[in-house]
Amino acid sequence: MEKTETTSTLEASLRELFHSRFGEKVEGFTALRSDGSARRYHRIVSAKRTVIGAHGPDPKENAAFLGFSKQFKSMGLPVPEIYAEDANAGIYLEEDLGETNLFEFLSKGRTGNGFSEETVALYEAAVRVLPQFQITAGKKLDYSLCYPRAKFDRQSMVWDLNHFKYYFLTLSKSRFDEQAVEEDFNKLADYLCEAEQDYFLYRDFQSRNIMVRHGRPFFIDYQGGRRGALQYDIASLLYDAKADMPFSLRERLLSCYMDAVGELIKLDREKFLGHFHGYVFIRIMQALGTYGLRGFYERKAHFLRSIPYAMRNLEYLLRTAKLPVELPALWEVFGGLVGSPYLRQFTDAKLRLTVRVQSFSFRTGAPQDSRGHGGGYVFDCRALPNPGRFERYATLTGKDPEVIDFLDREQAVHSWLDKVFAIVDQSVENYQSRNFTDLLIAFGCTGGRHRSVYCAERLAEHLRSKFDVDIEASHLGLE
Repeated sequence: MEKTETTSTLEASLRELFHSRFGEKVEGFTALRSDGSARRYHRIVSAKRTVIGAHGPDPKENAAFLGFSKQFKSMGLPVPEIYAEDANAGIYLEEDLGETNLFEFLSKGRTGNGFSEETVALYEAAVRVLPQFQITAGKKLDYSLCYPRAKFDRQSMVWDLNHFKYYFLTLSKSRFDEQAVEEDFNKLADYLCEAEQDYFLYRDFQSRNIMVRHGRPFFIDYQGGRRGALQYDIASLLYDAKADMPFSLRERLLSCYMDAVGELIKLDREKFLGHFHGYVFIRIMQALGTYGLRGFYERKAHFLRSIPYAMRNLEYLLRTAKLPVELPALWEVFGGLVGSPYLRQFTDAKLRLTVRVQSFSFRTGAPQDSRGHGGGYVFDCRALPNPGRFERYATLTGKDPEVIDFLDREQAVHSWLDKVFAIVDQSVENYQSRNFTDLLIAFGCTGGRHRSVYCAERLAEHLRSKFDVDIEASHLGLE
């Protein structure tokens, strides 16, 4: 009953504010979804216009959003216009930017594992506008509006890292050495504080906070903005978990962003990139903390569905990220998260599996799993007939027709590969069903040139013909 009265009072207040501002009769009043926010939104319709009526329970948060909105709008940035407000009631009217955000747009236009041209164009437009918020507007903003903190400083970072520790690691029952992790947290925060922090940090710059209207991006939900480093916001967008952006596109958009920054200030790209991955990690940890709070603690299941995508991001970063600080405890934690079947189960979507097929020479040693997952096989081809013993094949490889023909004639090779295929097929099917995204299969022989290369190529052909997976084939002995 109390909720009905509150809803009724809110509707009456918004209707009154609308009539006071526009002098028009309200013909439609519809509640909108607010996801995890405490703010409540309604679409208000008259004969002449449509606006969004909002109620925020936190006066300081409202003041930050309204103040920033007016300042951004005066600078020509694509944000909603504020039509009216009643600070005492915690309500305001803002421009209706439509019903489609960038995440919904990309979901509708997704082609397999890629993004449509229209989606890529919108992302490029968004990353080109971002520096205007951070740098151009950032020089003129009234930072006294910032809430709950004026700067994303070391204390803010520690809060985020502890948010991750208590709401995600603890609630997901992950094993970790708390003291060692705390020490790595402090080392990471110290390192990130070395980056210049005199810019506007949007704080939640992700696809759900970018609206698509008339083919252009418009921006919302910057009320948590504060001073901070440039790297954080672009990290937030490119590693927005459920967007599941192709990694090659992330690199392209990062370059596009740095080009746009370079038009406004002098940018040392090497120095910028030196801190970028650190901010990616802290953003992922902040997001995981939120997924844990909303999902594990508050039992809102849709937040848990983003976890497997975050694991995919961590898996990629463990292989590619370069940090000048050693964080062994955090790396161990991340490796455990990436390898957890429990954390892969929370999505109804199927993540795409990449099978990395490699050949190598036992003289130089078996390859190590560089992605931190640890799953896969190493097969020893040295029991198979060896074309390398014959002079006419010595300078050739397992890719050459003559070597292929030699091994194709050997029944022992076919019998052995049939068994390998059966083992690998079972793992591929299992990994796909559990939303694992990486599997390493390696073949070794004495020199890494003939039998191992041939077997790796045969397996790659077999998997391409049987499964919808991505194949990465490499021959370490030939490289």
